[in-house]
Amino acid sequence: MSSDLERRYRRVLRLLPGWYRQQWEEDMVGAFLDSWLTGDPQTDESVMEFCRPTMGEVASVLALAVRLHLGGPGTPRRHAWGQAIRRAVLAMLLMHAVLAADILVSLVRSHSLVGWLPLPPGAEPTASPGGAWTTVYCLANVAWIVAFVTLALGRYPVARVLAALAIVPGLVALLQAQFTGFFPAPFGPWAFWVPLDLAPILAMTAFHRGAPRVAPRRWLAALPAGYLLVYGPVLALQETGNFAWLPDFSGLCCILVSLACMAHAPRAWSRRAPGTGPWSLALVLLGAVFAVYRIASLTSYGGDPHLMTVSLTELLVLLAAVTLVAPDAARAQAEAPGPRHPRAMTA
Repeated sequence: MSSDLERRYRRVLRLLPGWYRQQWEEDMVGAFLDSWLTGDPQTDESVMEFCRPTMGEVASVLALAVRLHLGGPGTPRRHAWGQAIRRAVLAMLLMHAVLAADILVSLVRSHSLVGWLPLPPGAEPTASPGGAWTTVYCLANVAWIVAFVTLALGRYPVARVLAALAIVPGLVALLQAQFTGFFPAPFGPWAFWVPLDLAPILAMTAFHRGAPRVAPRRWLAALPAGYLLVYGPVLALQETGNFAWLPDFSGLCCILVSLACMAHAPRAWSRRAPGTGPWSLALVLLGAVFAVYRIASLTSYGGDPHLMTVSLTELLVLLAAVTLVAPDAARAQAEAPGPRHPRAMTA
């Protein structure tokens, strides 16, 4: 007959994936109960009836559950979303870093801080970047760039702190606008802040000690390459005055993910290209995030049928491109290697 303490431990262990509980639940419950035993029958009887799992034990089980669900060492691939989530988070921080670089370059150009950089078309030179919010905005963009670099280099705690700090000014500005009606700085709206700022910060829990290291050189090289490939054409269109050709930021994100899906699709369809599943799943995740962002941003174009049509077209193209890699993303969860001992999971 099970004791009250044992039932309480089993309720806590329900946080763990079913396949892991099936393998290790009895051992874990036994170890937890043994840690309470004193050898005195009366004391042990009271312990089994009245005691509860400690906060430290609940926290350790919760941390293990997060790592198992996010694909820690030895987890079955049907539960191992971690690899795809980590790639999607890196791509999101890369997007922020590229956007931050463009914003900083635009600020430098508009304030004539570097003599050889031309002013944007139609812009008048400004003496100096003034105002506390402008300084905070610049620092937030610098924080995004440093957060991406530190994450690519494997400095996960530092990257999490920097990324969290980078989204605070935008949140403060949004709250101020909510209560006063005055938006103090050029931060994004809620439709931007929630899916593109907050969501990747929360998903950075996938970067833990047991997570495999990423290839830092490739990701770091993607920062200048991404800036040149994305904002090089944008700057060229601005210089020629063809502003009508420029999509808004949510549209640009849809276009980039669509192109990435189409470029990845031949490998996803090829049986000779193993290991494509995590990237396919990452692209599906990115497509879902940017689809939410595109839909949320449609409220800005309610009075412009042309822009609404363009936005819906971008959304449809994104959804069609994601379907090209969705089957490979589903197959990525098929394999199921055996789970390892709990101690190996927490190493």
